[in-house]
Amino acid sequence: MPELEPDAPAVRLCASSELAERGKAMLFDVMHFHEKLRGFALRHDGQVVAYLNRCLHVPTELDWQPGEFLDAEREFIICSIHGASYAPRDGRCVGGPCGRGKLTRLKVIELDGEVYWYPSRETRPVPTPQSPA
Repeated sequence: MPELEPDAPAVRLCASSELAERGKAMLFDVMHFHEKLRGFALRHDGQVVAYLNRCLHVPTELDWQPGEFLDAEREFIICSIHGASYAPRDGRCVGGPCGRGKLTRLKVIELDGEVYWYPSRETRPVPTPQSPA
C-alpha cells in the first residue's frame, strides 16, 4: 500500500472501476480538525479528485443525493442548497455565493486499479472504537 509518511498510511477508498466518468462519487468519513465530516472522490475528465463535502458559502454538505455532486450537464460540482458551482479539476468556485475560494482538496491517487486517500495533519481517518481485550 502506498504511504505518504510513516505515521500517515494511505487509505484504500475503492476500486478504480467503481468511479465512473462524471458519475456518482465515493463518500467516506474523515476527521477534519477534530470534526467528523465527509469526503468524496469522483472521476472527472479521466482524473480522480477528492474534496471535503462542505460548501464554502455555508458549511453544509454539497450533494443533492448521496454521492451525487455534479450539475445536470455533469460539468461542475454544485451545492444542492445554495447553487454554488465548483470546477471539479481544482475545486475553484466558478459561480454562485462561494466567492473566490476553493473546496478543501483531499489528496488521492490511483494505483494498480485502486483509489487511495492520503490523510494529512488536518484531515485524518475517523478513529475506530477499540474492542475490549
